[in-house]
Amino acid sequence: MQIDRLDAALIRLLVETPRIGVVECSRRLAVARGTVQARLDRLRDAGVIRGFGPDVDPATLGFTVTAFVTLEIRQGQGRDLRKHLEGIPQLLEVHAITGRGDLLCRIVARTNTDLQRVIEQIIELDGVQRASTTIALENPVPYRVLPLVECAVADG
Repeated sequence: MQIDRLDAALIRLLVETPRIGVVECSRRLAVARGTVQARLDRLRDAGVIRGFGPDVDPATLGFTVTAFVTLEIRQGQGRDLRKHLEGIPQLLEVHAITGRGDLLCRIVARTNTDLQRVIEQIIELDGVQRASTTIALENPVPYRVLPLVECAVADG
């Protein structure tokens, strides 16, 4: 989907001020309320904006250990394994990948001992052939999208 400067400005405003309303967006962007609402609807319908929920920091909830687990799975076991993984609250996301593994999981835990327990929960399904874990020491560039939004406008 192509976005323009107004779309990018609206996304930036929503990222920087998540609780802002449509009327205030229109005031700050100097466009009609209907324009803002139409842009929001279009961006949401296209899947560019996926939600307006709070951005929760797992560390502040006590989950101070972050790790990435690469799983190699037995052929034909993907569906069962994905369903199993969905039941693990400490598992934040899963990506199907190429290379040495099949799935890359980002998980959090309270301690290294808790991390071991979560990993054991992940690999208890027979479809997992091998797991490799990497513990994150810090997050110098946290998840971000605004530079990508600006790049999309520049490329468009």
